[in-house]
Amino acid sequence: MMDFLEEPIPGVGTYDDFNTIDWVREKSRDRDRHREITNKSKESTWALIHSVSDAFSGWLLMLLIGLLSGSLAGLIDISAHWMTDLKEGICTGGIWFNHEHCCWNSQHVTFEDRDKCPEWNSWSQLIISTNEGAFAYIVNYFMYVLWALLFAFLAVSLVKVFAPYACGSGIPEIKTILSGFIIRGYLGKWTLIIKTITLVLAVSSGLSLGKEGPLVHVACCCGNILCHCFNKYRKNEAKRREVLSAAAAAGVSVAFGAPIGGVLFSLEEVSYYFPLKTLWRSFFAALVAAFTLRSINPFGNSRLVLFYVEFHTPWHLFELVPFILLGIFGGLWGALFIRTNIAWCRKRKTTQLGKYPVIEVLVITAITAILAFPNEYTRMSTSELISELFNDCGLLDSSKLCDYENRFNTSKAGELPDRPAGVGVYSAMWQLALTLILKIVITIFTFGMKIPSGLFIPSMAVGAIAGRLLGVGMEQLAYYHHDWAIFNSWCSQGADCITPGLYAMVGAAACLGGVTRMTVSLVVIMFELTGGLEYIVPLMAAAMTSKWVADALGREGIYDAHIRLNGYPFLEAKEEFAHKTLAMDVMKPRRNDPLLTVLTQDSMTVEDVETIISETTYSGFPVVVSRESQRLVGFVLRRDLIISIENARKKQDGVVSTSVIYFTEHSPPMPPYTPPTLKLRNILDLSPFTVTDLTPMEIVVDIFRKLGLRQCLVTHNGRLLGIITKKDVLKHIAQMANQDPDSILFN
Repeated sequence: MMDFLEEPIPGVGTYDDFNTIDWVREKSRDRDRHREITNKSKESTWALIHSVSDAFSGWLLMLLIGLLSGSLAGLIDISAHWMTDLKEGICTGGIWFNHEHCCWNSQHVTFEDRDKCPEWNSWSQLIISTNEGAFAYIVNYFMYVLWALLFAFLAVSLVKVFAPYACGSGIPEIKTILSGFIIRGYLGKWTLIIKTITLVLAVSSGLSLGKEGPLVHVACCCGNILCHCFNKYRKNEAKRREVLSAAAAAGVSVAFGAPIGGVLFSLEEVSYYFPLKTLWRSFFAALVAAFTLRSINPFGNSRLVLFYVEFHTPWHLFELVPFILLGIFGGLWGALFIRTNIAWCRKRKTTQLGKYPVIEVLVITAITAILAFPNEYTRMSTSELISELFNDCGLLDSSKLCDYENRFNTSKAGELPDRPAGVGVYSAMWQLALTLILKIVITIFTFGMKIPSGLFIPSMAVGAIAGRLLGVGMEQLAYYHHDWAIFNSWCSQGADCITPGLYAMVGAAACLGGVTRMTVSLVVIMFELTGGLEYIVPLMAAAMTSKWVADALGREGIYDAHIRLNGYPFLEAKEEFAHKTLAMDVMKPRRNDPLLTVLTQDSMTVEDVETIISETTYSGFPVVVSRESQRLVGFVLRRDLIISIENARKKQDGVVSTSVIYFTEHSPPMPPYTPPTLKLRNILDLSPFTVTDLTPMEIVVDIFRKLGLRQCLVTHNGRLLGIITKKDVLKHIAQMANQDPDSILFN
């Protein structure tokens, strides 16, 4: 008899696809590894160097993730800006220039007409040599729709053929992966390459989607791929999830130019396990990513985002009323969007619609492009629209939103006073109202299609439009009725009282909060975008109001709703379990079910075990002293059993189907001339988590959440009664909430 398992076997301790990791086992293995390195470091200089490099490897990995995420974000920003402008025309001075850069290099342009330069030619100028008249308009219209359809077709085709996991925002799946679930290939190299390319195409197509959510997925792909360079992270799933939490922070850092907001987003929204060490490393990764993007300078204005703004006018206490109204609007829009979008996505999953992703994307793109072109606010990219709405009108602004009468009467401080709206402002208000309706409706159908699609930017656009409309309304009210009681104490005639751009910013925060239910990270991201500390109170008021209103209408944010729709095994830490059920009500087997499948510690042959493996689909088996006593010894995983038996047949002489498998320290007494026995004690978990049959389910649910368990064994006076898996817990929670328990699809 030979104990071949003293040598580690490749594959033992790893997991199958669509399985949950064992957090307790992974953390224990990491502690053993760390203890071994520390003990060896005292023996030689080389071992000490190895110990130092092992400790430093985490920080080096964060540096690499930050550099790669920042570089890819810069590439995506520059490419998307150029391709968005390609729908309208081309730069004859250099085909690689977008509209803005083309006219920067021009010698024949004035400041007032900085968007019109001879080097930039619209498609009508190139095709029919004129930009005037109805036919030129039709040519431009046709080319705009054609380019949009081409970009969308390329995006959906690449996703469908090369990387189906590259669609959507990726945040619901990343939340599930960080909670310990394994989805092989979701963070792989093909997903990264295709997601990066198709994200540029999807944003450029003019669809109502953003790149911010997908950038988190891109950063997590970078983190996962770079983990393979370091043994410590490659071999330990729990350690890898700490890295992915930091990568998510780097993703938000480059998406919004908000490093601190990124760390808080990872902590508040996506991470399941977030120790203090991960907080510091997330901070470092977010810092490096933001620094890298700042070095690339994708927008040419030394800012990390297109819609960075600075306000200087203080806000007044009375303005909290419209800010709270915007919060209510954000909450209502968030709840409406989640309900309608989930209903549409469910329809896509359960009907023939889901079988034709290319046609769906092309139809939605065609509708969006045809409706968007006539209105300048829907024609421009959503990031540019938000930038325009956030903008505080200055003397040199040529936007229609700044077309006020007597606009050159400045106050003593050089600020523009409140003044009557001109024709351009009224025209812009109508166009913005139509834009708001289009964005609200079309985003419902766009999010969840088989292309990379983020939700941050469309949600912010809806809120920013509503905020700007309210802000201009308040500004005109203050101008014409400055003697009203609500204004006369703080708003005198000719003063600059109301900042419409601030209302747009508060509205954007409210709508984003209503959809995602973010609070702290949202306020920090918005204040990092604006660089204004004094606007934290309005942002907090709007974010909190929108969360309260949205929570009153539906408990789940959009990401949790999509997790539930897809049936991912995610145990939400924020939800309370308030039912008075016991472990015996949930465990398998139930009263009339067949007996629990178990292995005995020293009386089963290789053939018996292989028969059990082939006839069942369970992920693991409890090991008991004997079938009569049912006293628990430990728990063994199916994958480890299969790999160990295969390995023994190859490497250990004489192991046949009649060989006895034992899990005890010493070999059981065997009659003479029997085949060699097989010792598998090393793959046995001798301390499986157990509860008694009378343990309340609220405690069991808490244990599953806080320890990240895969399964828990149920005993009565030391005898094994049954088993509760994570899937059983999720099904029980769904049942108690009057939902379909069979919607939990995965193990």
